[in-house]
Amino acid sequence: MSTTKIVYGLYADDDDLMQGVKSFREKGIDINEVYTPFPVHGLDKALGLKKTRLSDAAWLYAVYGITIGILTTWYMMNHDWPQSIGGKPAFDWAHNMPAFVVPMFELMVFCSAHMMSWTFLVRNKMYPGCPPQNPDPRTTDDKFLMEIVTDNVDAVKQLLVDTGVEEITIKDA
Repeated sequence: MSTTKIVYGLYADDDDLMQGVKSFREKGIDINEVYTPFPVHGLDKALGLKKTRLSDAAWLYAVYGITIGILTTWYMMNHDWPQSIGGKPAFDWAHNMPAFVVPMFELMVFCSAHMMSWTFLVRNKMYPGCPPQNPDPRTTDDKFLMEIVTDNVDAVKQLLVDTGVEEITIKDA
C-alpha cells in the first residue's frame, strides 16, 4: 500500500496563497498544482515555472497565416484570373502587394489566434471528452487551491495551517 497522499489546501485570499507558496518553496516541498479563479501576478515566478514556448508557436502560426495570405492573393490575382486594375500589371505580384497588406494581415491574425486557442485547449487537456481536472469547483469563483503530492502529510498539514489555509482535504494518490 502506498503512503503517498494528495493534500489540498484551500485559501480565501491570493496574498495568503502567495505566502504559502513561498513558504513551501523555502522548505523544499514541491507544489504539484495551484488553481486560482484569476491570474495571480508573480505566481509563476514563486512556483519556479519555466517560460513556455507558446510565443514561439504563435509566431509560427502567424508565419503560416501570412504565407497563406501571400499564396492566396498571388493565386487569385496573378494566376487564376489576372485583371488590369488601375493600370497595374497583373503578372507582377510585388507591384500589387500594397493592396493586399490588409487581407494578409487579417489572415495572419486569424490563423495565429485560432491556432493558439486550439493549442491552449489541447495542451491543457480541455478538449471535449477529457475528464475535468479541477478538484474543487470553488476555485472558479473566489477560492485558491494548492495541490501537494507528499508522503509526509503531517508536515504539509502543519505548514498549510501556518500559512493561513481555510480548509485541508487529503486524498489517496
